Amino acid sequence: MFLELDGHGPHYAQLTRAMKAAILDGRMVAGSRLPPTRVLAHELELSRTTVLAAYEQLRAEGFIDARVGSGSYVATLQPGAALQPPTKVISAPSLYAARARQVQDRKIATQHRGLRYHMQYGEPTINPMLNSAWSRELARAAAYTPASGAGSQGLPALRQQVCDYLARRRGVQALPENVLIVSGTQQAFSLAARVLLNEGDSVVLEEPHYFGAYQALIAHGAHVCGVRTDADGLVCSELPVTAPSLICVTPSHQFPTGAVLSLPRRLELLRYADAQRCWILEDDYDGEFRYDAHPLAALRSLDQADRVIYVGTFSKVLFGTLRLAYMVLPVALRDDFIIAKYLNDFSCPGFEQAALAHYMGDGGFERHLRVVRRELRARHEELIRGLREHAGERVEIVDSPAGMHVVVWFRDYDEAQANALLELASSRGLGMYAMAPHYLNPPARQGLLLGYCGLSTGELRDAMKLFGACMDEIDARMLSGRALSAGARA
Repeated sequence: MFLELDGHGPHYAQLTRAMKAAILDGRMVAGSRLPPTRVLAHELELSRTTVLAAYEQLRAEGFIDARVGSGSYVATLQPGAALQPPTKVISAPSLYAARARQVQDRKIATQHRGLRYHMQYGEPTINPMLNSAWSRELARAAAYTPASGAGSQGLPALRQQVCDYLARRRGVQALPENVLIVSGTQQAFSLAARVLLNEGDSVVLEEPHYFGAYQALIAHGAHVCGVRTDADGLVCSELPVTAPSLICVTPSHQFPTGAVLSLPRRLELLRYADAQRCWILEDDYDGEFRYDAHPLAALRSLDQADRVIYVGTFSKVLFGTLRLAYMVLPVALRDDFIIAKYLNDFSCPGFEQAALAHYMGDGGFERHLRVVRRELRARHEELIRGLREHAGERVEIVDSPAGMHVVVWFRDYDEAQANALLELASSRGLGMYAMAPHYLNPPARQGLLLGYCGLSTGELRDAMKLFGACMDEIDARMLSGRALSAGARA
C-alpha cells in the first residue's frame, strides 16, 4: 500500500492523515480490506504500536470498520455519492483576509529546508542543559499547577518574575498588575492593532523594519509610514507632523540593522509621543544579548508620561516553540489589552507559565542566559572573522556587538547578482536571507541578514569559506560577462 507521510507531527498522526486522504479520494475504496497492522508496519518501517494507534483513530472517526476475526475494512461513507473535491480558491471573505493575503504574497525570503548551513535569524541557540532542566520544570508544574486555568492576564507568579527580571536587567520598574502574558511577540503586535487602531489609522515603522510587525499592522487595516533609521537609530526629526496612532521601535538593537537608539533621540521620541498623544510599542526582542557591556536600559525605563508599551519575549532565549512573551502596559490601556487577549484566546498555557515562573525564580533562567551569551559571543566573533577572511573588501560588515544576526552590504553587486549568489549558495547547501524584504521601498544597495544562532563555530567557519567560494564564482561570471560585452563592442 502506497501511503506518503507528510513529516509533520507524530508518526501515528501522519499515518492517520495519509489513510484518510486515500479513503476520501477513492484510492482505498469502501469495503476493501486493510493490511494487517504487522504487515503495514513492516512496509512503512513503522512500529506496530504506531499503526495500531492510527487504526484506532480511524475506527473512532468512522473511516474504517473492525470485524472480529476478519480484520479492518474501509467504511462506506456516502453510499452512491461521489466525494466532491473542496474548492481550493475563493475570493477573500473579509477585508482582513484580503489584506492578509496581500502581505503573505510579499514573500520575505526563500524558506531554506534541509540545507547543511542555514543562517536563519531569530532562532534560539540550543543549550543542551536547558532540555533536562525544562523537563524537570514541566514535570513539577504538571504536579502542582491548578487545572482551573491561568487567567487572561497570565499567572501572577510569572508576572511577578517578569517584573523582578526587568528591574534587574532592563531598568524597567513595573507592577505585576500591569504585565500581560501573551503568545509571542506576534500576538503582542496583533493585540496592539486591535486595541489602538481603526481602519486607515497611521502607524510609524522603522525603515528597515521587522517584517512580522508590518504584516500584522497591514492586515488590521493600518496605514504604515516608514521613518528612516541611521547609525543612531530612528531619525526622530523625520517623524510625521500629523501624529500617528502608534510608533513601533526596536531601540536597544534596531532590527535588522543593529543600531542603538541614542539617548538624545530616545528623549526626543518620548517628548514627541507625549506632545502628540500617541503610543510607542517598544519591541525588545533580544535585549538580553550584548557582548561588550551590560544590557542597555530600555526605552520604557525613561518613560515619565506612560506612553510606552514594552514587549519582551522568551521564545528567542529559550525555545522557539515556547510561545510566551510579555507586555508591560500603560495603566490607561491595561484593561483594554486584557479584554482583547481574552477575546483572542482566553489565556496562554498554564503549565508552561508555571514552569517558567519557577525556572526564573530558581535562578535557572539567568544561568541559561549566561551560558548562551558566552556561546553567542564566540559564534559572533567567528562569523565576523570568517566574513573578513573570505569576503574581504567585497562586503561592508555592520558589526553590532549584540543580538543574534549580522548585516552585510555588498559593495558592487546589483539585485540580479545578489539573487544569483543566494541561489548558488542554496544549491551548495548554504541558506542566507536578503535585506530587501525588510524595506517598504527598495534599498539603495543589496545586503544580507546572517543569523548565527543555529550553527556552531566550526559550522560557521565552513559556511563562510563556502560563502567566499560562491562569491568568487559570481565574480568570475561578472568578469566573463564584461569580457564578452567588450568583445561584442569591438
